[in-house]
Amino acid sequence: MFDLFYQSRRIVLVRLLAVCLFVSVLSTVPLADARIRRYKWEVKYEYQSPDCYKKLVIAINGRTPGPSIIAQQNDTIIVELRNSLLTENVAIHWHGIRQKGTPWFDGTEGVTQCPILPGDTFTYQFVVDRPGTYLYHAHYGMQREAGLYGSIRVSLPDGESEPFSYDFDRSIILNDWYHKSAYEQATGLSSIPFVWVGEPQSLLIQGRGRFNCSSPSVEPSSCNATNPECSPYVLTVVPGKTYRLRISSLTALSALSFEIEGHNMTVVEADGHNVEPFVMKNLFIYSGETYSVLIEADQDPSRNYWASVAVVGRNRTTPNGLAIFNYYPNHPRRSPPTVPPPGPIWNDVTPRIAQSLSIKAREGYIHPHPLKPDRVIVFLNTQNKINGHIRWSVNNVSFEHPHTPYLIALKENLLHGIEQNPPPSGYDFVNYDIFSVAKNVNATTSNSIYRLQFNTTVDIILQNANTMTPNNSETHPWHLHGHNFWVLGYGTGKFDMYNDPKNYNLVNPIMKNTVPVHPYGWTALRFRTDNPGVWAFHCHIESHFYMGMGVVFEEGIEKVGQLPTSIMGCGETKGFQRP
Repeated sequence: MFDLFYQSRRIVLVRLLAVCLFVSVLSTVPLADARIRRYKWEVKYEYQSPDCYKKLVIAINGRTPGPSIIAQQNDTIIVELRNSLLTENVAIHWHGIRQKGTPWFDGTEGVTQCPILPGDTFTYQFVVDRPGTYLYHAHYGMQREAGLYGSIRVSLPDGESEPFSYDFDRSIILNDWYHKSAYEQATGLSSIPFVWVGEPQSLLIQGRGRFNCSSPSVEPSSCNATNPECSPYVLTVVPGKTYRLRISSLTALSALSFEIEGHNMTVVEADGHNVEPFVMKNLFIYSGETYSVLIEADQDPSRNYWASVAVVGRNRTTPNGLAIFNYYPNHPRRSPPTVPPPGPIWNDVTPRIAQSLSIKAREGYIHPHPLKPDRVIVFLNTQNKINGHIRWSVNNVSFEHPHTPYLIALKENLLHGIEQNPPPSGYDFVNYDIFSVAKNVNATTSNSIYRLQFNTTVDIILQNANTMTPNNSETHPWHLHGHNFWVLGYGTGKFDMYNDPKNYNLVNPIMKNTVPVHPYGWTALRFRTDNPGVWAFHCHIESHFYMGMGVVFEEGIEKVGQLPTSIMGCGETKGFQRP
């Protein structure tokens, strides 16, 4: 009798406790619960023919581009990554994800983590805290151009909607493609005499392109024009419907122009932020950028149309990349009856600057921004020769990675391998001639970093200049890890420190994480140092960053939580134990 009494009482208490715990959980979790999305990936080399030419690519689960990450705002992403490359390290950067509270999972080898060794498994875990279009890609050496990349699509929570409407959502990654391996290219860039990577052999649309297999220099056994792997990418549309195309670029070198024959594109999103809509015939896009455009399937549905991508900013020798915009129920392999669009003139910078200036924050989605900076840093992009090696530099300093990643070294006070002298915060902008080949006799390499005061406002001025080739200035897309920044303005010629800031857009500046610097021009941006950690800021062209075109920012390192031991194992962290 007593046993039954106490057993019944215990059941009641257990149920009451469960109810209390449930109520407690409800009080801390929003009504629309965020999800945990798990991925298990294996990274390995495979022979593939994305442009009909057979070569080794780095694939994820046998695919390049790799699997797309599809999530909702505030979801947690867990990626269990096994490195099966046998002889190469790897690291993956989650491009555009700010890593609030998880700076150690930014995936930047040498900055936030040690590389993942062959045979090892590493788990990334982070929250996607903003809706929008993002990317992931290799951030070790020049592996990105070997095919290790993919898309991240983050939608709003259930019950919330975008300020624009569409019927279907599609993601397209644009890329340039080389037949030489990343190792061979890196060796040439590091050699004396210098061996440039040259122009890419193909342009890929969602991992597919077309190389001319009949070229005399190509062995027939290495190129097969009938290989289904290199059949054109097909985007099938239903007449009368509106499509959101999330267009991203992960080129190793090229700036691109994308267009769909006979169709207008309305730009509505850039790097995860809503844009005041504007209409384009062709979209200029730079490595690391993402855009959402709306396209209406409103043309003659009895035929298909070309989607075309062309190189701009360089005297192109790479053929345009082509895909098929297929109106259902036409056959998806049915070629359009027209000649593909040729693309814009490669060296006409005027429309590219015009597009940059057109990108403004959408009304109702303008993020409040500080009206004045606490600090201004000017970065002059130059080419230099250092000890016979050709390098890219910022304020005549060429970046090189330390043996111990910065985040670990600074947090654990392992500073022996990092130069402590602060890098220069500007250059002689009054006397420097950006239109001439400079001697740059004071160029040097360094791994010193910019220590930024936490929770302050920093303005960055990116100034473009002449390369070591006369009458040549290149386009540089700069990407900031861990942050979004306000784009304050663009200009041609040399930045005027006193007058140009008067013309900044302080009304509706767009926020982005990647921004172009046009030839012989400047770009101004502003950001808050509100994300404790160590963050890379660099040119997103693979060869340029490899050759030293980047810097590193530290902010609020004392506020970073205890680092996971999984990110260690290199430099001074071998066998490291906390006191």
